[in-house]
Amino acid sequence: MSAPPVDYYSSLEVDSKATQQQIRDAYKKAALRHHPDRVPADSPERASRTKKFQQINDAYYTLSDPTRRREYDLTRSSFYGFGGGRQQQDHTTADDPAEEVPRPEAGGSAGGFASNFPWGAFGFGGTAKSEGDANKFSNEQFGSVFEEMMADQGMAEGADHQPTNRFWSLVGGASGGAMGFIVANLPGAIAGAVAGNRLGAVRDKRGKSVYSVYQELEAPDRMRLLSELASKVFAHAIS
Repeated sequence: MSAPPVDYYSSLEVDSKATQQQIRDAYKKAALRHHPDRVPADSPERASRTKKFQQINDAYYTLSDPTRRREYDLTRSSFYGFGGGRQQQDHTTADDPAEEVPRPEAGGSAGGFASNFPWGAFGFGGTAKSEGDANKFSNEQFGSVFEEMMADQGMAEGADHQPTNRFWSLVGGASGGAMGFIVANLPGAIAGAVAGNRLGAVRDKRGKSVYSVYQELEAPDRMRLLSELASKVFAHAIS
């Protein structure tokens, strides 16, 4: 007998009748809370955070699409005896459209790598052929929502979500004197902040998105940026 599916609603800490927007908002908070980059690369928490992050992304991939969500609800009901079954309501409305998220390429199967994950019957788990694939799918999905959150906070702009001066002032301050030495050959935190803005201007002209730049940052800068973003998102949620 197949293993029961993970309760994706519990993974995102939402009710099974949550709207698509509530699912999306819950994903933002959960992804930021458990993102592996919130801890150092050599932290003993890294492996467990990575697995939790993959599960959260699997949950969002499944629940953000009405068709996948209905199929999941039926399976969840048959295993756990939750109400709904084939009478499961349509969770979308005209003002609450389905959210398109990055799709992994077809060709995987429920066996192989997927069997290593308890949520392998749905989402990325059913198509990822390796842990690298699972990480890739999770990062692609998170990147899209990350750029939206950065835009909401005034740190990204335009259709390509390019970094703003606000983004670079934060990164430049974090980089401090080290970036000053690298870019301008000048010591000190002030020089580092200025250099961060100059480097940002160069990268902006190259047309990189804010998530592409984020992935190029040093680990401490990524940790600070995610923590800063999380504090704003969580504060907005309770305000």
